[in-house]
Amino acid sequence: IIFDDVSFSYPTRLKFPALKGFNLNIDAGETIALVGPSGAGKSTVFNMLLRFYQPQSGSIYIDGIAIENLSKDYLRSLFALVPQEPVIFGMTAMDNIRFSRPNATDEEVRTAAKAADADGFISDLPQGYESFVGERGIMLSGGEKQRIAIARAILRDSPILLLDEATSSLDSISEKAVQRAFEEISKTKTTIVV
Repeated sequence: IIFDDVSFSYPTRLKFPALKGFNLNIDAGETIALVGPSGAGKSTVFNMLLRFYQPQSGSIYIDGIAIENLSKDYLRSLFALVPQEPVIFGMTAMDNIRFSRPNATDEEVRTAAKAADADGFISDLPQGYESFVGERGIMLSGGEKQRIAIARAILRDSPILLLDEATSSLDSISEKAVQRAFEEISKTKTTIVV
């Protein structure tokens, strides 16, 4: 992944660049962290990679190809995102994980859940993987929701993993479990952590 002299301002804040002459080179399989105060442009890097916005100047490349030359569907298939606030749907635990790859088998979903350190709490639910987790995952704790989101990212099996402050609102026990899951998944991915 290469950011080559990228500058960008959000449409509502044109006088205040979110990125100005930004350069970054990430090798395949590397894990990097973007660190800085609020407003420093960390999440903007994710928005630019996913082509939610186009740079006003400069270019972004993946595997030597400018991302504007890739279809958005293909480009976004390269990424798995674990956001700070994961989206949990009013469906079963199994279906929430399978959402990232609808044709996955039950065994593939369970394998992803184990890798995300989620199998234990899912198995303890009243109907296990077939338990309804409630709208927005109301039946789950914050750490459990995060581990569902990580399992979803593992199941997606995209080459690039984006972790957007994914542990910032967790208690220390949940954070340790989530951290172990991140370490496992990032072994075979290019990973960017905010």
